Formats: sequence, structure tokens, C-alpha cells
Amino acid sequence: MSHSPVETLIKMINQIAANNRAYEDKEAAERVASHIKRFWARKMKEDLVEYLDAGGAELDPIAKEAAEQVKSGMEEAAATKQAV
Repeated sequence: MSHSPVETLIKMINQIAANNRAYEDKEAAERVASHIKRFWARKMKEDLVEYLDAGGAELDPIAKEAAEQVKSGMEEAAATKQAV
């Protein structure tokens, strides 16, 4: 059975969140966001943000907070690029 790319991303981010449960929620979300920012391709991050904007129903709460942080970082980067 094949999964869509977005389903795979949801599974991945939820697993990363689960692996960071030993930390307080805020720190766990920061660690998940840091991992995504460093290791995920731009398209993966864009797909994640698109899913988040559509409600992000299947995201773990820590994963959802991390996705919000990734989105915020992408928006800041885009604003900085436009200002240059």
C-alpha cells in the first residue's frame, strides 16, 4: 500500500515529535522544528506548511507547534528576501 508524500511527512514529523517527548513541550517543539529546518528539503517544508494551513488534523500537538515554528521561519526568510 502506497502513501502520499504528505502522509509520509505527517508520519515522519509525528515520529520525530514522539522521539522528543522526554523534553517539555516547548523544548520538544523547538527540537523538532530545528530538525526539520536543518534536514528537510524546501518542498517537504512547503508541503508541511500547506498541510498545517489546511488544519493539520493528524499532527501531534508537538509536531503542530513545530510546524508553526517552521512556517514562521519560512515567512521571516521570505520577508527578508523581499526586503533586499
